[in-house]
Amino acid sequence: MYPLESVTPRITSKWEDFFKVLSDETRLRILMLLNRRELCVCEICQILDLPQPKVSRHLAKMRDLDIVKDKKEGQWAFYYLNIEDPLFKGIIHQLAANSQHHPLVCKDMELLTEKELSGTMCARIRY
Repeated sequence: MYPLESVTPRITSKWEDFFKVLSDETRLRILMLLNRRELCVCEICQILDLPQPKVSRHLAKMRDLDIVKDKKEGQWAFYYLNIEDPLFKGIIHQLAANSQHHPLVCKDMELLTEKELSGTMCARIRY
């Protein structure tokens, strides 16, 4: 994946940043939600039962590290994962595959499913 001679300080810095993101439970929960689908801040706040400023700070940190991106649609900003590195993709995939072992992530996924089924997601512009 990364031949030893190609591992640079820039790459190891990206690894450190990625693992710092994963080390915070709130950011991990957000990543697991965004791994399933794009979401706006208000949807994330409702699912995680957290205040908007806290969720926005976590999203800003991940956006600064280029782990998530956002796209504006009308009055909403929808966030989605921006993970191109195969190592990071593999880690996210494994975390999602084993999320049944994390009670809060399981609850978050159930709440997201309820929101989807009840039609209470924020309006998306369809092109």
